[in-house]
Amino acid sequence: MGANHHQESSIWQTRHVFWRAAHVALLCLGCSAVALSEERQLLWGDTHLHSTYSSDAFTNGNLTATPDTAYRYAKGEPVVHPGHKARVQIGTPLDFLVVSDHAEYLGVIRSLYLNPMITEGLTWKERIWTRIVQYLLRDAVDGDSGRELFTSILPKPSENAVTAMDGWEEDRTSGLIPRQPTVEIDTWKLITDSADEHNQPGAFTALIGWEYSLIPGGANLHRIVMADIDAEQAQTFAPFGFDDSSFPSDLWAWLEDTSEATGGNFIAIPHNSNISKGSMFDVRDIRGEAMNQSYAETRRYWEPVVEITQIKGDSETHPVLSPDDAFADFETYPYYIQREWTDYIPQAGDYIRSALKTGLALQDTIGVNPYQFGVIGSTDAHTALPSAEEDNFHGKMATDSIPSRKSGGWSDDARGTFGWGMSASGLAAVWATENTREAIIAAMRRREVYATTGPRIAVRTYGGLNLPLTALEVPTFPENIDAQAVPMGGEIVGAAADDRFMLVVEAQSDPNGAYLDRVQIVKGWVNASGEPEERVFDVAWAGSERQRADGSIAPVGSSVDMATGMTSNSIGEPSLRVVWQDPEFKRNQSAFYYARVLQIPTARHSLLDKLALGDNALDTRRPDTIQERAYTSPIWYRP
Repeated sequence: MGANHHQESSIWQTRHVFWRAAHVALLCLGCSAVALSEERQLLWGDTHLHSTYSSDAFTNGNLTATPDTAYRYAKGEPVVHPGHKARVQIGTPLDFLVVSDHAEYLGVIRSLYLNPMITEGLTWKERIWTRIVQYLLRDAVDGDSGRELFTSILPKPSENAVTAMDGWEEDRTSGLIPRQPTVEIDTWKLITDSADEHNQPGAFTALIGWEYSLIPGGANLHRIVMADIDAEQAQTFAPFGFDDSSFPSDLWAWLEDTSEATGGNFIAIPHNSNISKGSMFDVRDIRGEAMNQSYAETRRYWEPVVEITQIKGDSETHPVLSPDDAFADFETYPYYIQREWTDYIPQAGDYIRSALKTGLALQDTIGVNPYQFGVIGSTDAHTALPSAEEDNFHGKMATDSIPSRKSGGWSDDARGTFGWGMSASGLAAVWATENTREAIIAAMRRREVYATTGPRIAVRTYGGLNLPLTALEVPTFPENIDAQAVPMGGEIVGAAADDRFMLVVEAQSDPNGAYLDRVQIVKGWVNASGEPEERVFDVAWAGSERQRADGSIAPVGSSVDMATGMTSNSIGEPSLRVVWQDPEFKRNQSAFYYARVLQIPTARHSLLDKLALGDNALDTRRPDTIQERAYTSPIWYRP
């Protein structure tokens, strides 16, 4: 079943891949319909990036890199790294970018630090801490949530810093400490004006967005909020943060009001569900109440896409939850965002695959699937540099950008998070009608998107009933299956007794990267007893000789030179294509299907750092090689 790479279609030879998408009217609630066979292009971007205006980015060394820096880097221009100050440049430019600074205390910490009356004689971090404490004491602005945010990202204050706080009352009464609303509004104007300045419809899209950073008890419930609005529309409101409400349902209500007021299209994107302590995709809402139909419909509408991979680990699944999946243990990140150590416990509410199964079960009980979402990847870098390239990775924070600093990271405790524990991930891939704000948001709404862990692996999928096994051999593909198929993110409803459920998958390796190992289909369903089940099918692979007698596929091997970190494409295939029929399809059973495309092994950034340091015995506590991958948005079948 290995594909012959000589049969590649010429449409995959260019960086932007155009195709004619198959659609039917069976789209999700709230999704906009699109014309049949409308032309698409594959766009690459990052929807989750922080600049110097995010409090935690600034307090961890990013004192200089603004949204302007981020957009210039994304477009391919050389910029100065905010940490080590060297010139850096992205390997392959992006097509779109969202600078998503934290709404909470937006620009406030930077403003406090730059205040001309800061006490002399302190380190920069002591000066920041001094002003934070003064600020919180002055206004007692949501004191508990404020302290929770800042104590999770800053060290305990030194004796010098405590001494320097003695004069805080004088600064408060004299007005030397700026008030929060003025700083946040001024910063928001700078951020949105920069987006408009860099937005070039058709060439590069700068979308406006921010992060809603809810983290009760160290459970990550963050969302990226983004929209197709311009700066003038954005400046009619202040970004909604967890200091406005600690309930996501209030965020969704605000999005509804703001969408109506501005005329814009908004979405919210959950991220790092892997460290949500089981809360992100629970069967109950954050108030502990059983999910009802109204709540499920609202959540599905405002959160049509989730972030499956990024710097703080992979959120597809976990070996505890998917013990039969040989590739489940990928870039696991077992660290909660809190000062005191707590053992990491993976739960079904933390991971995307489990959430998709939970969604099917909820649909059976309340009539709506709240977790009928697509997937993307992004970085969550706090350097203002959207760097997901393994050999060009600049770390999460500016202070964590040099190999010699990565062994300890932010904690002296060996159990704590550290530089090599971070992933050089990921990217959002969008099949859009054009490179504009409106088209990108529309593609996310219809879930015609997917994720990669960094490489530009081009993937397209179609699902349908009774598709021809020769579908890929027709020159007009995919127009030849227009009437029968939906693309990734779509839904097929109803099948007759003799109908066959089929998927078509095409995958092309990164033209500047490693070849492909295999294509897998991940299927999930709920059995007759109400229990969730899953299965991973190998459907296409490089090298027909790898199939064992029991049907399993032998590992592809490795071509990584462990002395240089270089990868040879002496194994794998540049492209894989398959028409696959589900051998276990049951027409009365709801199910989801998504493709996972694996690269051959390549050097992880931790190995490259070890080689650069000249210490082969160095323990990075992470594997030397990894198999990068792409995850497509699911296609659902519903009776």
